[in-house]
Amino acid sequence: PTLTPMSGNPIQHIILDRDGVINADSDQFIKNPDEWQPIEGSLEAIARLKQAGFLVGIASNQSGIARELFDFATLNAMHAKLQQYLAKLGAHVDMIAFCPHKSEDRCDCRKPLPGLYQQLAQRWNIELDGIPVIGDSLRDLEAARAVNACPILLLTGKGQKTREQVPESWHVPVYDNLSQAVDHLLEDASC
Repeated sequence: PTLTPMSGNPIQHIILDRDGVINADSDQFIKNPDEWQPIEGSLEAIARLKQAGFLVGIASNQSGIARELFDFATLNAMHAKLQQYLAKLGAHVDMIAFCPHKSEDRCDCRKPLPGLYQQLAQRWNIELDGIPVIGDSLRDLEAARAVNACPILLLTGKGQKTREQVPESWHVPVYDNLSQAVDHLLEDASC
């Protein structure tokens, strides 16, 4: 069943990666709220999604926890900073799913496995077919393809390098940043 908000439009869903999509990324990890800095225009893009009736989820690998670079409380503080910034724009993120594991932990939630996306889908009680998933790394796109979602690549974060790794046969839309991708989605409503 399709949910319909008060506006009368069906609720749409979108899944975003965090580091390199919403905020600046670092090869040394984003380890505390001071290092968490939004990419120009990304918060306003999320606000536009919310104004258009989207439910916004984040799916983020956060192996810095398993590597003991930061703890759950610090991760929560980073996400609180994100929500505070968005609140000033009249917006919020509806759900954040994260994987605290390293690749050698063999979990099912670390992208490129689709566990984080499946957690969001289960919480929202939806199928992921055609849901836009926006990321900057190949593993974001691989996880999206694994659940028949619609992968979208941004050139922020690791996106420039990732662009060279994506097979042309995948036909992945590429945008300079989250703002540009959201402009397209709100104009066209298709991946």
